[in-house]
Amino acid sequence: MEIQIVNKDQLMVPDENIVTRSNSPFIKANTKEVSLSHLQKDCTIPVFSKDNECTISHQEFIDVTFDCAQKVFGGQQIMPPEIRVSHIVKGRIPSAIGKPVKDLLDSEKTIYYERMMFGVELPSITLDVNGNQLNLVLGGVRAYNQENLYSKKGMEKFKFFIGFRNMVCCNMCVSSDGYAGDIRSSSVDYLKKQLMFLMGDYQMQEHLNQMQSFSKYKLREHQFAQLVGRCRLYAHLPKKEKEGLIPMLLNDGQVNAVAKAYYEDENFSQDQNGDLNLWNFFNLLTGANKSSYIDTFLDRSVNSYGITQALYNSLKNKTGLWYLN
Repeated sequence: MEIQIVNKDQLMVPDENIVTRSNSPFIKANTKEVSLSHLQKDCTIPVFSKDNECTISHQEFIDVTFDCAQKVFGGQQIMPPEIRVSHIVKGRIPSAIGKPVKDLLDSEKTIYYERMMFGVELPSITLDVNGNQLNLVLGGVRAYNQENLYSKKGMEKFKFFIGFRNMVCCNMCVSSDGYAGDIRSSSVDYLKKQLMFLMGDYQMQEHLNQMQSFSKYKLREHQFAQLVGRCRLYAHLPKKEKEGLIPMLLNDGQVNAVAKAYYEDENFSQDQNGDLNLWNFFNLLTGANKSSYIDTFLDRSVNSYGITQALYNSLKNKTGLWYLN
């Protein structure tokens, strides 16, 4: 199985005015899509209150990631970033102190977003997995709620991922190999060095090979039913009994969504015999994960991959697994 490279010598210059987005975003929850120019022109930048030092802004994180992508994947088609934000923080300029909200002018309001996630798609690096087109995608998460903005400037936290996007449903397919959940940096230059290393270290072919193999094994209806039940039970297990188990990070509502999609999803539901191959199961998990908040989305995405991989190993090697026992 080989990765397909399309239009290798074409490099697309990002132009938000000509990009057609999918109707299905990679994350929903309480997020909305914004443009990079909105972040650059309309949003303030939070500071650390004790020394008034600027944080590394959302737009700087996006810019440096895009720059790294151009260097690592030079010559490939690179789409403009798709940016989703949530938890708006509102303010006003000093001259508007005491002014009624209804009388505020747009020029007197300030905003920034506490949480931001973005993805940069490379559609020229693509592969078919079980009849689904997957495009390479990379991006990151920034959540100011995980920073202590009341202190002095220190090492700031970032999350980065590189994996694939299923173009049938826009689900993100991220493995632990392509995910860094705790990048810490005090400067844009140091952040850039870390991102360059992570992009270069990603084992793309191994990730694709594993996803391709998921379709070879199926869950019987009774196995799926037991699996759903175990997923519901996991959150209520005594702490001691959780030791050594692969955690289930999706919440009860999301597990219920997986159960419903088993019957109703137009792309990944059960087959005529009631069986569900692991590729479809994986996509039911990642589909349900779209309702996660930005700051938990990537951890749950990687967890969905890990659980599917554990099921694959269990079925292939005929070994025990708590979720199927």
